[in-house]
Amino acid sequence: MSGADYIPSPKDGAAWVTGASAGIGLAVVERLVKDGWTVYATARSEEKLNALAAGSGGKIIAAPGDVTDPEAMQGIVDRITAAEGLSLVILNAGVYIPMRAQEFNVDDVKKHMDVNIMGVANGLAPAMAYMLERGSGCLALVSSVAGYRGLPKAAAYGATKAALINMAEALAYDLHPKGVRISLICPGFVETDATAVNDFDMPFLMKTDDAAERIVAGLKKAKFEITFPLRFSLILKSMRFLPARAYLWLGTKAMGWDKIDD
Repeated sequence: MSGADYIPSPKDGAAWVTGASAGIGLAVVERLVKDGWTVYATARSEEKLNALAAGSGGKIIAAPGDVTDPEAMQGIVDRITAAEGLSLVILNAGVYIPMRAQEFNVDDVKKHMDVNIMGVANGLAPAMAYMLERGSGCLALVSSVAGYRGLPKAAAYGATKAALINMAEALAYDLHPKGVRISLICPGFVETDATAVNDFDMPFLMKTDDAAERIVAGLKKAKFEITFPLRFSLILKSMRFLPARAYLWLGTKAMGWDKIDD
């Protein structure tokens, strides 16, 4: 069976979710448990993870760690695979710092790169090696619709999410023939602590529980790309066909960016 058709199941092993202490990650963990998964939850806060695990009846297992630490991520994968095997990985941990040209600085760019790209790579490398050796599994990378084209205030964030889209597509060529599925998750605006810093109207804003429902449903359908809300995603995807000059003009007008003078 091609990896593109693989449907992850609790009977094949545990699930592992990074960025699991809040936002989309937390909602996905709780949603997977409803489907019978044992979920290893990773975030930096051991206290939050222990509190999450305490009321789960053993279905949520705290696996604290910093995604920017490759040795810590290797250790978590080793722990999971030794205990019960690993069938599903959702690499969700990320950071968003609004950034305009006037606020552009190297430290914030580096933080985006360290967490959003290298943090994914650090978890992906050991999980992918295990699944390739086993010949099955599902790896899901959480990108964003912000990776489709450049958006205001997302100079660093959007660049990292675009990189994940490219990475997932490139890896699919190697993984799918080997029985390992890679999926790309591209949410629109979701009501989290990260998006709470935005000072502009966010179209089609969704609750985290709704986002988790869409993600889990997409994973059950063997989709390569899981993107939502669909109408917003289609609008942004269609804009990829526009020449840059036309896209920038339209985006400026649509978002009211021509009325911003600070």
